[in-house]
Amino acid sequence: MADKSTMKVKLVRSMHGRIKGHEECVRGLGLRRMHQVVEVEDTPATRGMVNKVYYMVQVVEES
Repeated sequence: MADKSTMKVKLVRSMHGRIKGHEECVRGLGLRRMHQVVEVEDTPATRGMVNKVYYMVQVVEES
């Protein structure tokens, strides 16, 4: 299997009342609930989505 880098993203703020495009970015990352953590590929597209909704998500560092 190819070595693909991934990152874990956590939803830390509610999507209620947000701009539609921001809600779509959060859904596109695979997040549905508060405090849910998903693992996504670390690509320029996913980095852009995280940067767009930086105030609602947190990149979780692995220890």
